[in-house]
Amino acid sequence: MQIRVINRSRHPLPGYATAQSAGMDLRANLTEPLTLQPLQRAAVPTGLYIALPDGYEAQVRPRSGLALRHGITVANAPGTIDADYRGEVCVLLVNLSDQPFVIADGERIAQLVVARYEQVGWTEVDELDATQRGAGGFGHTGR
Repeated sequence: MQIRVINRSRHPLPGYATAQSAGMDLRANLTEPLTLQPLQRAAVPTGLYIALPDGYEAQVRPRSGLALRHGITVANAPGTIDADYRGEVCVLLVNLSDQPFVIADGERIAQLVVARYEQVGWTEVDELDATQRGAGGFGHTGR
C-alpha cells in the first residue's frame, strides 16, 4: 500500500526496521530539545502529514525501549489518526518516571502502525445470546 505523505521535518520518512516489523519509528521534529518533567505530557511534532485511504487508521504506539528504560510512553496509547485527518502527526508523550527526560530533535519517540478497520451499525435488542463466559471479565479465568 502506498500512502501520500508530506515531510516537513529534517528527517527521513518512517520505515520498517526489519522485514517483519509491524510499526515504523516516528521521530521528534524539534527546533530545540524538549524536557519532559515527571508526569508532564506534551504533544511532540513529527513534521509529517499523511493521507490514509478509506478504511484505514494509523495507530501511534509507545516504543518499548523508551518505556522500559525511561518511563516514556504515549499518553493515549494507542493514539488513532483517522483517514480524514490532514494535520500534523503529533505524539502525545508522558513521562511516568521520577526523572526529567530530554527529547532531542530526530529522536525516535513512537511507532506508527497502519491498520484496516470496519465501521459498524448498531442493532438494539432486549437481550444478548448466552455464552459459556457470560459476563465474566477482568481476570475471571484465574491464573
